[in-house]
Amino acid sequence: MAEKSQKQKKILSQVYTWTMINIGTLMVAAGVYFFKAPRNFATGGVSGLAIILAKFITPVIPFMGQAEINLVINAILLVIGFVFLGRGCTFKTAYCTLVYSIEMSLMKYLPIEVPVTDNEVFLEFIYAMVISSAGSAILFACKTSSGGTDIIALIIKKFTNMNIGPALLLTDFLIAASTFFIFGIQTGLYSILGLFIKSVVVDSVLDNIRKTKSVTIITSQPETISPFILENIHRGYTSYKATGGYTQNERTIIITICKRSEALKLKAKIHAADPTAFVIITNANEILGKGFASE
Repeated sequence: MAEKSQKQKKILSQVYTWTMINIGTLMVAAGVYFFKAPRNFATGGVSGLAIILAKFITPVIPFMGQAEINLVINAILLVIGFVFLGRGCTFKTAYCTLVYSIEMSLMKYLPIEVPVTDNEVFLEFIYAMVISSAGSAILFACKTSSGGTDIIALIIKKFTNMNIGPALLLTDFLIAASTFFIFGIQTGLYSILGLFIKSVVVDSVLDNIRKTKSVTIITSQPETISPFILENIHRGYTSYKATGGYTQNERTIIITICKRSEALKLKAKIHAADPTAFVIITNANEILGKGFASE
């Protein structure tokens, strides 16, 4: 029975991961197509490089638009990613790259004109950065990316202590800076600002996605709460006996680490099993160990 439950959990986890991968890829594509590309916000990455190259290549070779240029560059970088990041990450990144390019190609058939607004450049800039950066963060949380310089950022992160945000900033700066000379000072300023905003948004969204809870429970009903932790939210725990300083009553202290959604279920169970339990729930910023990210 336990084996069946673990198998179902693994399947659900895979379904969730691939659903989030597709959502993240769609967000990146939408952010680039509807907001970044029409205003030439080349805030780094292969998408930014494709925006720059399309200005020179597309007039000469009409079928080589941004989506096609993006696909060619990513194909080269995927080979590099395969060497340094391994088959698993590269497979998911290749999938994201292909889907991203297809979505970019199909969006041109939508009955939506770009630029979306006539002269609200700053509004489009905000949407460009929030949508595409949040999409990139979702992909990073799934241990993949939409390809491009994200692959270089993942390689830097793997071999150094640098977070993904600063790594992206490092790899994308030159691309963003080139817009000053190609598209003008205003677009260049937006691109540089967007580059910094992207690094902040990516790290912020990643922190919220990966945020876990440390739960300390002081209870007289450990025989009800402990099995729930093991069997329902599938987490381990540490428990020990303690004596209350005021009441001198013996209680059991249970400590466990879980995700936010699991903490909500656990809190409801504790309240039902032992309304007098004393519960402390705090944010756990970095967890090292089985069942949690070690990076």
